[in-house]
Amino acid sequence: MKKYFLFLIVLYSLSANSQSIIGAWERLHESQDGDKLRSVVIFAEGYQVISIFNSESGEFVCSNGGTWKIDGNMMTEKVEFDTGNAERVGEVVTFQVELTDLSLSIPESNRTFYRIDNGKPGELQGAWLMAGRVRDGNKQMRDTSSPRKTMKILSGKRFQWIAYNTETKRFMGTGGGSYSTIDGIYTENIEFFSRDNSKAGLSLEFNYTIKNNEWNHSGYSSKGDPMHEIWIIRK
Repeated sequence: MKKYFLFLIVLYSLSANSQSIIGAWERLHESQDGDKLRSVVIFAEGYQVISIFNSESGEFVCSNGGTWKIDGNMMTEKVEFDTGNAERVGEVVTFQVELTDLSLSIPESNRTFYRIDNGKPGELQGAWLMAGRVRDGNKQMRDTSSPRKTMKILSGKRFQWIAYNTETKRFMGTGGGSYSTIDGIYTENIEFFSRDNSKAGLSLEFNYTIKNNEWNHSGYSSKGDPMHEIWIIRK
């Protein structure tokens, strides 16, 4: 009987760890040149992304991510994009993690991240794929199973979008920061933008609704162009 209860405790612990990693984590550090950097990693169910950017200027440094799963204290990730080394796309890596309610450590690299949020309030928390647009009142959907993807990962307070192709290993761009959802208004506060560092500090407001598992997202892009996007949860 004691062994049975011990097994249940261990099983509960593994399950709790796999859920508690959901959310956003950050690490503040310096480059070799003394630049102040911020690393932010977002874990949604099954997918993750990490980016490094200058915490003062917002200058983008690098990003990578893909799928993840955790078994006990071992994390396994499959790389879908890597701005620093495209040849890593498709690679599967496994490493040890040490997880508490407030910290996420990777002993192998001697790095510790601290929790920003646990996925809440996060009405839009999760990994989403761009599934279509509305143009001139016409809904135009596209195949989300193709290698060419635009994914947006959100925790309770953080967001990041990434455009990439897993077949060609090409990376097209990314941006991220903090966000809020209040009374049907989704606001992005951009902290980094790989295509144009000057966009850091910009705040954009969009109307949003979730209906029939589709996130409709409309307003104006960072270039000032009207847009109406449709996103679906990635499975």
